[in-house]
Amino acid sequence: MMRRNFSRSLVALCLGLGCATVSVAQNYPSRPITMVVPWGAGGGTDATARIVAALMEKELGQPVNVVNRTGGNGVVGHSAIATAPADGYTLGMITVEISMMHWAGLTDLKPTNYTPLALMNIDPAAVTVRADSPYKTVNDLLAAIKANPGKFKASGTGQGGIWHLALAGMLKDQKMEISAAPWVPSNGAAPAMNDLAAGGIEFVTCSLPESRALIDAGKARPLTIMANQASGLYPNVPTLKTATGSNWAIGAWRGIAGPKGLPADVQGKLGAVLKKIYDSPDYQGFMQQRGFGVVYADAKGFEQFMAKGDADMGTVMKSLGLAK
Repeated sequence: MMRRNFSRSLVALCLGLGCATVSVAQNYPSRPITMVVPWGAGGGTDATARIVAALMEKELGQPVNVVNRTGGNGVVGHSAIATAPADGYTLGMITVEISMMHWAGLTDLKPTNYTPLALMNIDPAAVTVRADSPYKTVNDLLAAIKANPGKFKASGTGQGGIWHLALAGMLKDQKMEISAAPWVPSNGAAPAMNDLAAGGIEFVTCSLPESRALIDAGKARPLTIMANQASGLYPNVPTLKTATGSNWAIGAWRGIAGPKGLPADVQGKLGAVLKKIYDSPDYQGFMQQRGFGVVYADAKGFEQFMAKGDADMGTVMKSLGLAK
């Protein structure tokens, strides 16, 4: 009798604990969530993160506070995401740089340091000059750089970042040294475009959506896009292949992730919410209005996408002499 009563008590206790576990999963989130952005306010990463955060608030019923953690060419913000408690209350928008920074010797962080949740966006690189620039085509600009190596400064992101790699690959493809156009590191595309408008640099390599504000204001002019097809935002801007015959194409991606070891139930809930957000008219409309590319992959797909991208970036950066 005592043994049967003990067994019943143990079963009741286990069931009670199980119910408590389910209750915790159902109650997530019970407090505000922080969304870390490794790049500065005003850029494409920041804009994408903020629309995702705003729509997450509606779906989850808790504030999702966007925090820009800039510095270290993206290392500071990416580190803040990776080292946060794996409880679902600190997430972040990781970017293509996470598959590049460790190759450049900037950090030990890799895509495997995160719990991938969803890929949300991809945008190709472009070349933009000031509106009053004498260079009307990318061929004009490349010819001037070749004739005056070291004179034309460029920016768009940190040293070794995606837009730096975009420039390096373009120059190498044109049989020029990557030092022919010195790189000025910045904390994202927005400050780089401001520097362009102020005359501090001669051109910027970043996505067209990131340079759109100054282009539409008549202060900047795009010369080319490093993609296989023209931009829906500025369809008259020629691809690099059309303009020069080059096959060099490169772009930036952005996705939502948490620290490694995020609980499976939290992963599942966030993954479902992010897919609903991606499919929503609000997200699609915002991205279309800004000219941002919309590409989705779920957690598994995002993990595989990053693994391939990491290997590919290592190959490219080694060939360009940018890997340590």
